[in-house]
Amino acid sequence: MKAAVLRGVRDLVVTEVPMPEPVGVDPVLVQIGAVGVCGSDVLRFGVGKGYGFPLVLGHEMSGTVVADSPSGAFSAGDRVAIFPCIPDPADPMTEIGEFTLAERYDYFGSRRDGGLEEYLQVPERNLVRLPEGTSLVAGAMVEPAGVALHAVRKAEIPPNASALVIGAGPIGLFAAQWLRILGVVRVLVSDVDARKRQVAEKLGFETLDATAGSSDGLARKATGGRGVDIAVEASGLGITFLQAVHAAAHRGQVILLGDLSTDVALPKETVSRILRRELVLRGTWNAVITPRVVNDWEMVVACLGRILDVDDLVSHVESLDDAPLVFERLADRAGWSNKTIFAVSDEAWAERDAALAASLSAALAAEAAAEAAADAGASVSSLAGGAR
Repeated sequence: MKAAVLRGVRDLVVTEVPMPEPVGVDPVLVQIGAVGVCGSDVLRFGVGKGYGFPLVLGHEMSGTVVADSPSGAFSAGDRVAIFPCIPDPADPMTEIGEFTLAERYDYFGSRRDGGLEEYLQVPERNLVRLPEGTSLVAGAMVEPAGVALHAVRKAEIPPNASALVIGAGPIGLFAAQWLRILGVVRVLVSDVDARKRQVAEKLGFETLDATAGSSDGLARKATGGRGVDIAVEASGLGITFLQAVHAAAHRGQVILLGDLSTDVALPKETVSRILRRELVLRGTWNAVITPRVVNDWEMVVACLGRILDVDDLVSHVESLDDAPLVFERLADRAGWSNKTIFAVSDEAWAERDAALAASLSAALAAEAAAEAAADAGASVSSLAGGAR
């Protein structure tokens, strides 16, 4: 079968590999449909952050069951989202259903080969059936949507609640949507990227231009100086971590969703604010698929296409053959993007045009590419003129 194999830093090749070996309890053969690119994938490609090489990336996955599952719960042809964490049965956290909080676990796309290959053997318990009519492209968004839901569920939502989400990428905009779905009356979204703010506005959110001031200052101004009840840090920067704390109202809650890419020092004034306002800081990690029915992932699939918008976040749908070029572009930030999805199967590729036509992010990416091409053309013309 075909796979995109990361052999080392910036060394990704599309090649033939053997069919996958069974893994976990009651493994099921799944034909991979679509795979989303996470920021952690780009880091593994660009700087080697991970658990070693060679590796097949991809943990945001959808697919189609090839043969009936051992229990009969899944039949050939069923479309599924694939939970990437494979628990260690001996770990105490596994016993209470907190697979990703365990000291020991396996993980598709980081600790073992993931979804950027045509087939994968998946433990039956890791499969979540997609609703009838759900595209494979949308199915690949279940994982990031689940991460955002898990984070937002950490907050206690008071009456007439307000919230700020710092960072309007896919995770941030999923968090903003979940805050609204779960009862927050007013959700503010801040970002430095004008196009990402445009997507947030399309989804119905008030936006704050973080190039015009600090996110916390803008949020306090927007709330008459009070601050917000819930501040979600979804950018993964030290400065936005501090801004989230300073945006919170008295007895507010700060949800730390972004995995920080920089160190952060806590100034005395920030610690004093946490103390004097009795703020609560909540960490969050990944998502849960337990107990059955009432869990993060099954709530995501129940909301897909109904009250949770995934379509407008997809900026690119790419082929597996183009994986080396796509990862180079993402690692170099060569062009604007929001959510990039690989269509691995023919079925997913057939959904590409409809997915892009339905997405504001795709339109904005095309606009950005056209602007970049025009700028490049103007530069070439200028150089040619100078040569005369």
